[in-house]
Amino acid sequence: MDINYTVAKNIKAAREQKHLTLDAAARLTGVSRSMLAQIEKGDANPTISVLWKIANGYRVSFSSLVDKKEGGSIVIHSEQTPTMVEGEGKFLSYLIFPFQEGRMFEGYRIEILEGGIFQAQPHMAGTEEYITVFSGAVEIRAADERFELGEGDSVKFNADVPHCYSNIGTETAKLSLLIYYTA
Repeated sequence: MDINYTVAKNIKAAREQKHLTLDAAARLTGVSRSMLAQIEKGDANPTISVLWKIANGYRVSFSSLVDKKEGGSIVIHSEQTPTMVEGEGKFLSYLIFPFQEGRMFEGYRIEILEGGIFQAQPHMAGTEEYITVFSGAVEIRAADERFELGEGDSVKFNADVPHCYSNIGTETAKLSLLIYYTA
């Protein structure tokens, strides 16, 4: 099953579960009705930013929109990991541990190529991000806070504000990202 099919199925299910028309969904998310319809049909490949707008508008986790919803124990091999690309191809996000009901987190492996920048939309109120850098150097900005991190460094910040990830080094930065939802 490819990622577009999974996203299409999950976004439509989330909208229908909330009893929203496409027009109401467009108002909640800030994504046009026509784009939502194309995404739900699997005819569009939405960006990470668009998926975050939908997740925030529907008040669901990001990974609930991209997860295949498999149960039980799972092993995730890197070649099977859904890859989302942003920032002119320099920001790669791999969903590792999808959000599941009863667990308030989701986990990602992030790679930011040299010169890569990604501007993230605010998440739901109370959401926190936990980042550990495994290689490279990054700058994280969250509202008025700025964090410079190198190999082995970690940070926790409130992610319900606009935030930005930048590779400030000369090699690909590799990070672990855990998003924790408080509500």
